[in-house]
Amino acid sequence: MKSLINTEVLPFNATAYHNGKFVAVSDADLRGKWSVVFFYPADFTFVCPTELGDLADNYDEFKKLGVEIYSVSTDTHFTHKAWHDASDTIKKIQYVMVGDPTGVISRNFGVMIEEAGLAERGTFVIDPQGKIQIIEINAGGIGRDASELLRKVKAAQYVASHPGEVCPAKWKEGEATLAPSLDLVGKI
Repeated sequence: MKSLINTEVLPFNATAYHNGKFVAVSDADLRGKWSVVFFYPADFTFVCPTELGDLADNYDEFKKLGVEIYSVSTDTHFTHKAWHDASDTIKKIQYVMVGDPTGVISRNFGVMIEEAGLAERGTFVIDPQGKIQIIEINAGGIGRDASELLRKVKAAQYVASHPGEVCPAKWKEGEATLAPSLDLVGKI
């Protein structure tokens, strides 16, 4: 499988549930700002609401970084609304909940589980040029952590705005970075 890192997001059009309305969403919405596309298997399940609730609890921190979140499952936008209305955890969500019932978006990002008609737990961080900078895919039973995603987004934004610098393992905002050079070879 070819890596999607540094590739442009493929075209798509979808309907989403956002702030009490059904709205159109496309690949064009992922340009001009940092975005997180957060795939999950299905509404009304078990691990998914814990992840989406964690993102909702941290959404203001993502917004401070200029990042928009798009959660995506192969459910319809109608199902997203019903889940939003029925679950106290999902009611907290203020970010966009994209319906992908045809699986086009899930296939574009390489996370479609064809035999199940569901998406893997895939996380994609997209830069303002519409290029994928971070990919994380977890097995179905392993939930993700929004605070770790925030750290990775901050690192991606730092590297994008500081050419010639890279962020080492466990890097946190304000910590030292590295400037790769011949002088560093073998000294780390």
